[in-house]
Amino acid sequence: MDVRRSQSTSNSYLSPKCIVRIAEEKGGYAVYAAEPIAKGELLVMWSGTLVDSAKLETLPDAFRRHSLQVEDDLFLVSLTDCEPADYVNHSCSPNAGLSGQISLVSMRDIQAGEEITYDYAMSDGSDYDEFPCSCGAPQCRGHVGGKDWRNETLWVRYAGYYSPYLAVRIMRMKNRRRAQLRRSRIDGVGKSASLLTT
Repeated sequence: MDVRRSQSTSNSYLSPKCIVRIAEEKGGYAVYAAEPIAKGELLVMWSGTLVDSAKLETLPDAFRRHSLQVEDDLFLVSLTDCEPADYVNHSCSPNAGLSGQISLVSMRDIQAGEEITYDYAMSDGSDYDEFPCSCGAPQCRGHVGGKDWRNETLWVRYAGYYSPYLAVRIMRMKNRRRAQLRRSRIDGVGKSASLLTT
C-alpha cells in the first residue's frame, strides 16, 4: 500500500520520484523509487531543529528515532513525527549516500520499486541510535552503532558520501595513522643503522 504525502505539508524534501510505503517489517514505513532514478539525483533534504545530545536525550523516542547527526554534538530533529524524508531506512548495502549534512543522493542508478536506503555509518558518529541490523545484505554488520564510521572498508566504499564532520574525522584518523607509520619506519631504520654500527 502506498502512502502519499503532500510536499506542501512537509518541512523536508522527498523527490517526486520517490514514494513512502507502509513497511511494518521495517519499523513502520520505507521510501521506494516510484520510477527510475539516475546516479547523483537528489532524493531527500531533511529539515528540523538543531539540538545537542543533552536535549536529544529528553525527546520522545519517535523524535529521537527520526533525527540525523550533523556535527559532533548537533542533531537535526524533525519538527513532526511524520516527515516523508525520515522514512529512509538503513542498509549495509545502500543505494544512497549523503551530499553535505542534510541531503541524500543516489550512489548508483536505482530501478523503480527499489527501496531507498543509506548506511547510517555515513552520518552517525555517536551511539544515540544503536540497534540490531536486519537489512539482509550479504555484508550486513548485524549491528548499527555510532562507531561504524571507523570501519576502514566503509571509508573506501562510501568515499564522498560521508557527512562533512565524519569526513574530517576520517581524514584526521588517516593522517594520524600515516604519521605513526612514518615514525615506525624511521624508528626501524634507526634501529637497523645502530645494529650495523655495533
